[in-house]
Amino acid sequence: MSYVFSDLAYAYGKPLVHGRLKARNVDFRVEEIMPIKPSGEGEHLWLKIEKDGSNTDWVAQQLAKYAGVKPMSVSYAGMKDRHAVTTQWFSIHLPGMQDPDFSLFDNEEFRILETSRHDRKLKRGALTGNRFDIYVTDLQGDFEALQQTLETIHQYGVPNYYGEQRFGRDMSNLVKAERLFRGELKKVKKPQRGLYLSAARSWIFNQLLSRRIQQQNWIIPVVGDVYMLNAKSACFIDDDIEATYPRLLNREINLTGCLWGEGESMASADVLNLEQSVASEFEELSKGLEAARLKQERRSLRLNPENMGWSISDQALHISFELPAGAFATMVLRECVNVS
Repeated sequence: MSYVFSDLAYAYGKPLVHGRLKARNVDFRVEEIMPIKPSGEGEHLWLKIEKDGSNTDWVAQQLAKYAGVKPMSVSYAGMKDRHAVTTQWFSIHLPGMQDPDFSLFDNEEFRILETSRHDRKLKRGALTGNRFDIYVTDLQGDFEALQQTLETIHQYGVPNYYGEQRFGRDMSNLVKAERLFRGELKKVKKPQRGLYLSAARSWIFNQLLSRRIQQQNWIIPVVGDVYMLNAKSACFIDDDIEATYPRLLNREINLTGCLWGEGESMASADVLNLEQSVASEFEELSKGLEAARLKQERRSLRLNPENMGWSISDQALHISFELPAGAFATMVLRECVNVS
């Protein structure tokens, strides 16, 4: 099957402005927002690191080597883009050991900003979200239309698509998911298997969201919808559409779509029919996810950038915002500017 990311629907029409993203690493800054601060005591050393031009796993390997521990003793909350300047936390398990002298640890691609002990390791996904500060340069096109679209995004949010990077280069993760489900891939390591399953699930969700945008009801409730508190994971059902619609407009709650898997759906009526229809169009993926025993879950259809600000000058867009964990900054940009 052919998978084309660019076919996904736009909420506010295809942008009328073009620009260049990541002309320099410093044009794309990311900083993790953590739910806790290290306590100062414990057998885990937490390190706040700023990296420039290196990937997260490589930094973790360098820390393990310098500290004299196994790679599995170093952990982090989330992967961060290599082609960016990113600030994130790592932890090193050092039971009964002194802190390494990082004053002697010099590396051109990253620097340690802060260290502190804590009683627990830093687990994957253990972050509230990320703060982004982005420059899109070489801007050309209708700047007035861009301003209007940014104001609309600020008010109504953007589609909560999974970003193109989820699917691998040339959508290779989806192709490998198909081969995995057919039994053609043997001895697949757990991390790779997780990538392929996640890509399959994300593609079905993106297709469902695109369909609802085309139907103009991705932020307008219909019969059978399931709701989620903004930036939370708790879901609920409410048949009183007139009562829920004002809460959607003020971004207190969002509509949700299925993350496909086995089990009974919370959706019903029109929404359930649509979700089942989309899943049947990608039967190899949906059946494969069920066979892998993934449980059906829900994801917000809308992404609301918080603390959003922007300026347009000198053929550049400077935009900043905060997103919850699991959201893609590139999907905010996708709605307002075509980037290369």
